[in-house]
Amino acid sequence: MPYEKIFKGDGSTFSALYEAEKWLSDNGYSYGPMSRQAGQGVLKGSGINIAKMHNLTKKEIKELDGVLYAGREGNARLVLKEAPSAA
Repeated sequence: MPYEKIFKGDGSTFSALYEAEKWLSDNGYSYGPMSRQAGQGVLKGSGINIAKMHNLTKKEIKELDGVLYAGREGNARLVLKEAPSAA
């Protein structure tokens, strides 16, 4: 079942993004770099290198465990294919 989590941050620049990235790391996920409006790829496991979304093939995108959507300001939205075991 899909899982979605919203991070609000403290209102400072990139704070919601940093909060989401910390949550991912703390919960055993790796994430790729920001790629404008395409989001950041997410894979279960630590230390996994993930390319920017626009450099991933359709097959690689399909194999992602989720995507993190965030920008400079505002909320960050994490969408995972399955709920993490310790959500």
